[in-house]
Amino acid sequence: MGRKSAKIAVKKGAADKARGQVFTKALYDVAKAVKSGGGGDPDTNFSLKIALERCRKFNVPKDNVERAIKKGLGGDSEGYEDVTYEGYGPNGIAVFVEGSTNNIVRTVSNVRSYFNKSGGTLGKDGSLEFIFDRKAVFLVPQGELDEDDFTLEMIDAGAEDIELEDNLFEIIGPMDSFGSIQNKLQELGTSPEEAGLERIPTTTKVADAETMEQIEKLQAYLDDDEDVVAVYTNIEDTE
Repeated sequence: MGRKSAKIAVKKGAADKARGQVFTKALYDVAKAVKSGGGGDPDTNFSLKIALERCRKFNVPKDNVERAIKKGLGGDSEGYEDVTYEGYGPNGIAVFVEGSTNNIVRTVSNVRSYFNKSGGTLGKDGSLEFIFDRKAVFLVPQGELDEDDFTLEMIDAGAEDIELEDNLFEIIGPMDSFGSIQNKLQELGTSPEEAGLERIPTTTKVADAETMEQIEKLQAYLDDDEDVVAVYTNIEDTE
């Protein structure tokens, strides 16, 4: 194989791996939506409906989706459980990791090594308690929605912050407002592109170029791990 062919093969391998990670995260959302108590029917489980739409968007195989639903219902669970890890990257950047694993010893060992190799340290559970708030987050296409009327409807449903950018509403509210916001969206006859609980930093830090390089290195390690499903930091958006 020539040098050019080898480079193409490497790029294709990386693309296949990235595609696999998209599948892993999309299927995790399916299982979690079912497991949360909403059941396996997307007509009555709004979170599952959104997760299934994401799977269709990324062309996740139907068999994989059905297994994820079965896993959420308690069958074929293979001993998986949700885990979280809290730590600090270089220069005190807070990093919160969410995962799903059937081997906690393997996962914590891997995550600790990623922090160590990136100039950070894995901390104790609860060490970032005051740095991240868990919030309900929705991304809703504007479509025919009137900005002022929709904003008032969302505030009435419990949202704290509503922003419109590039014809997409970002709605953020307290964790316990998730149900009331999703009910209001259904009432309005609109469906979000994304919906879920995310960790929003209460305080942020500016990262210099060297720190960003290390954080991106840590992010790459975590993204490449099949047990990791979400990573949050408190880096200030200086864009």
